[in-house]
Amino acid sequence: MAAAVRLRSDFDGAALRRLARASRDAKQVRRLLALAAIYDGGTRSEAARVGGVTLQIVRDWVVRFNADGPAGLVDRKPPGLRPLLSADQRRALAKIVEAGPIPPAHGVVRWRLIDLAQWVWDEFALSISKQTLSRELRALGYRKLSARPRHHAQDADAIPAFKKNFPAKLAAIRTRLPRGTAIELWWQDEARVGQKNGITRRWARRGTRPSAPHDQRTASAYIYGAICPAEGKGAALVLPRCNTEGMTLHLAEISAAVSPGAHAVLLLDQAGWHGSRDLVVPDNITLLPLPPRSPELNPVENVWQFMRDNWLSNRVFASYADILDHCCRAWNTLVDQPCRIMSLGLRRWAHRS
Repeated sequence: MAAAVRLRSDFDGAALRRLARASRDAKQVRRLLALAAIYDGGTRSEAARVGGVTLQIVRDWVVRFNADGPAGLVDRKPPGLRPLLSADQRRALAKIVEAGPIPPAHGVVRWRLIDLAQWVWDEFALSISKQTLSRELRALGYRKLSARPRHHAQDADAIPAFKKNFPAKLAAIRTRLPRGTAIELWWQDEARVGQKNGITRRWARRGTRPSAPHDQRTASAYIYGAICPAEGKGAALVLPRCNTEGMTLHLAEISAAVSPGAHAVLLLDQAGWHGSRDLVVPDNITLLPLPPRSPELNPVENVWQFMRDNWLSNRVFASYADILDHCCRAWNTLVDQPCRIMSLGLRRWAHRS
């Protein structure tokens, strides 16, 4: 029988017990206490009983402890199989995902896992399963997300230019106000809610196709909504149509919600009724138009999406009055959640100005 391997001499039983008390790894604690028993003069059999293992495993612990100290008693994560894709291949995969497919060349307008698997085969002669490819994409930080609509005629430079010049525009507005006037940033938009309502995603068993009620009638109303994300507040009206008169009423509603002594800078799109000469703008509001065809700059778009997904979709409205009731209830529920307005509406590029 092989002789027992001696423990290294720079530790003792008391030191190992102190390490065991400080450790949060249960397996390391058990091994430290077993070796502490040997340091205290116990036999290897006694150490095996403390650790609940065989003599051979105690010997293995001693060898690991002698080589690496207490860290050697922590189980290391096994290396696993060698990755199928190299680092260069992962970078190429990320690049092609970012660029998107070229329809004439790839035959598709969006990447599916099976299409990317074919691309990997064409590029690297590697056969990869959809499951493995999915894990690779997730490890690279990719998820399958809904695309945000972008107007086909949008000026590619308009949004970056607006964000860059926004602090200067805000400073110019400040110069026209009395010294010390606080500025509140507000955002405004309108949303149509009608009987021909939307259907959202819902949880259902895999392989099934869930159903939801869908009306074909056409009664509708418009929510004029505005939020001040920094303050977590909002102001809205529900009206039968979008026009200058309705916008004038909404501006009066926003004006009443602005803090006393403060001035609101209201960012909004360039709809005709937003810039009409007949529009009555209160003294405590300055209108700041957003670039044309740039709805992604307006966080109220996110508010509409949230309200539809959670409170307004998958419904059948019995009448116009029913639409009004649901729109008012949804907006009131939103303004009762200031943190929700902040979460949906705060934009770093605007609120750091």
